Amino acid sequence: MKWLKARAWAALVVAGMVGCAGAATPAASGVPGGIAPPKLVVVVLVDGLPQEQLLKNYDLFVPNGLRRLMDKGAWFSDAHQAHAFTVTAVGHATILSGAYPYQTGIIGNDWKTRDGKFIYNTADTAHKYLDGTPTQDEDGTSPKLLQVSLLGDELRYATNNASRVFSVAGKDRGAILMAGKTGTAYMYSTKTGRFTSTSYYMDKHPQWWEDYYAKAPQNKWFHQRWNVLLDNPKAYERALPEGQKAAVYNQMTSKMGYLYGIGETSPGASYYRMLMPSPFGDEMTADFALTMMKSEAIGRNPKGATDIMTVSFSSHDYINHNFGPESIQSMDHLLRLDRTLAKFFEAVEAHAGRDNVLTVFSADHGFMNTPEYSSGRGFEAGRIDPTDTRNAVNALAEKKFGIPKIATQHMVGGWTLDYAAIDAKGLNREEVETFMARALLDQPGIGHAFTRSQLERGDLPAHRVALLSQRAWFRQSAVDIMVITKPFHYFQSKTSNPGSVCSHGTPYSYDTNVPLMIHGPKWVRTGRYTQYAETVDIAPTLAQVLNVRVPSASEGKVLTHALVAR
Repeated sequence: MKWLKARAWAALVVAGMVGCAGAATPAASGVPGGIAPPKLVVVVLVDGLPQEQLLKNYDLFVPNGLRRLMDKGAWFSDAHQAHAFTVTAVGHATILSGAYPYQTGIIGNDWKTRDGKFIYNTADTAHKYLDGTPTQDEDGTSPKLLQVSLLGDELRYATNNASRVFSVAGKDRGAILMAGKTGTAYMYSTKTGRFTSTSYYMDKHPQWWEDYYAKAPQNKWFHQRWNVLLDNPKAYERALPEGQKAAVYNQMTSKMGYLYGIGETSPGASYYRMLMPSPFGDEMTADFALTMMKSEAIGRNPKGATDIMTVSFSSHDYINHNFGPESIQSMDHLLRLDRTLAKFFEAVEAHAGRDNVLTVFSADHGFMNTPEYSSGRGFEAGRIDPTDTRNAVNALAEKKFGIPKIATQHMVGGWTLDYAAIDAKGLNREEVETFMARALLDQPGIGHAFTRSQLERGDLPAHRVALLSQRAWFRQSAVDIMVITKPFHYFQSKTSNPGSVCSHGTPYSYDTNVPLMIHGPKWVRTGRYTQYAETVDIAPTLAQVLNVRVPSASEGKVLTHALVAR
C-alpha cells in the first residue's frame, strides 16, 4: 500500500512538472530569474572617502559623476565598513569577499609575528614586479595571505574561467585584494610612475602595456600646479581656509598651487613619488584603467561571459592624511575626482554599452577630523604615541609581576604579550591580561581594551565597539591585548610618522560610514535606502545578480530591497 501511495505521488509530481513545462515562467529565457546578468561589473573604490564628504559637497558635483550614482542608483546612505581598525587593506578585502577580517586574515596594512617579524598584507617574496622596479621583500606582489575567495574567483569558477577579472589601484593592496586569487592586478610604482603587474599574474606585460608607456603618459603633469578648480572662492567657504593648520602637521604646504616636480628638471623619483598623492593621481589611474579596458576588451568578452573591472582611486586618502578631510585641499580634490569619474563612467558605458554595465561605488574607510580641528570645536581629541602608552603600562605591570616589558610590541590593533615570561613565573595568563587591559583604560585617550582570553571565548561586552573588534581579530596573527582609542583620538608615533595631519582606523562612525551606491537600472531599483548596510553586503548582492555562489566566507546579506524583482 505504501508503494502504491508512493507511485501515485510520483505520478502527480511528474504530471505537475509536465504541466508547468509549457507555462510562461521567468526562467523560460534560459537565464535564472529571467534577467540576464551585466556584461561588465565595474567596482570603484575611493580610498579614504567618508560618507559625510558626499553629503557636504553634493551641490558642487557634476550631474554625471557622483550625483549620477546618488540620484539614479541605489544609494545606501547608512553603509559601513563594519569592523575595527578601518584601514586600506582591511577595507578592500571586505568588498568582494563579503567577509570580515577575522576570516579574510587581512587584519591591517601590516602586522608583526610574535617574534617581531614584519608582515605586509600582500607581500610574497616568490614574486617580482614586471617593469624592472626593484622588488623588496615587503612589497605587495600577490594575494598569498588572503584566506578567502572573492566574487571574481567565484565568477571565474562558475564560467570555467571564461569571465575575466582585472584590477587597478594606486596602492598594491588596493589592486591585489580586489583581484583575488584568479584575477589580474596592476598597481602604481612610485619609482617609475607606471602601473605594473607582478610575476604572480603573468610572465611579462602585454604588448598594449608596452605601447602605452612608450609615450610616457605619466609625465604629462610634470611642473603642473595644483590650483583650486572652481572660480568662485565662496564655494570653498564650507572648507577650512588655507593656513589654519600648525605647520608641524603638514608634510607639503598649507597653500594651494603646489608645483609637481619641484626642484627637478625632468620627471624623476620625487615627481613620481608625489604624483599619486595629488589630484593628478586619479586622472592617471582612470586613464590607465580605460586603456586596459579597451585593450583587453573588458566587457566585450568573446565568450559572452561577464567581466569584472575594479578600480581603486588612492589619491584622496593621501590628501586627507596630509591636510585633513575638513581642508580646502580635500574638498577641491573631491570635486576634481568627481569630474574624473564622470568622464570615466561615460567612457566605460560607451565601450561596453550603457545597458550592459553594473557599477558599484564604495570606499575602504572614512576619516576622522584633524585633532586640532576637533579640539577647536570643543571635543577632547589628540594623537597618542603608542610607545609612551605601552611604557607606562609595562612599568605598572613590572611593579606588580616582576616582569619587565610584558607588552613586547605594539602592532595594528594593540599589543603582544611575553607569555613565555608569564609562564616562567607561574602566573595565570588571563589574570595578567586583565591587569594590562585595566591599566590601559587609565591611560590618556584609551577607550576600550579587550584581552586574548575574552576574544577567544567571544566574551565581550554587548556594544558595537566590541562587536566590530571581535570581527577584526584573526586568531592566528592577532594581538593579545586589543586597544581602541577614544573618539577623536588615534595612535601616531612621534618618530615613525610625525608629519601626518590626521588618520583613520577606529570603529567610530567617521571611519566606518562610507558610500555605497549601485547603478544599473536593469538590476537595481533607483532610490536612497536608509536601512543599515555594510560593505560585506556587496559581494552576496552581486552574486545574486551574476547567478554565482557567494564567496567562501561571505557573511553579508543580500540587499534584496534594492534589486529588481525576478
